[in-house]
Amino acid sequence: MTGKAGDKGGITGERLKSFIERVERLEEEKAALAADIKDVYSEAKSAGFDVKIIRQLIRIRKSDPQDRREQEELLELYMQAIGMV
Repeated sequence: MTGKAGDKGGITGERLKSFIERVERLEEEKAALAADIKDVYSEAKSAGFDVKIIRQLIRIRKSDPQDRREQEELLELYMQAIGMV
């Protein structure tokens, strides 16, 4: 049989292992970042800020300004339709 040791059915073991290890490292980094983000939210809460509103602001800032305006207008229209404003 030709090919590198660890090759099975056309799959290069070392290359596959490399992909898996890269994903594992990124997952570890993601977990560390998630913990850091949680700490920032805790700090904001300790400073008297409403974390739920901060999360909402972050979602809004990520959105496209035109989409946001359209959503706000539609929300206003719906609220008027059901007598909330």
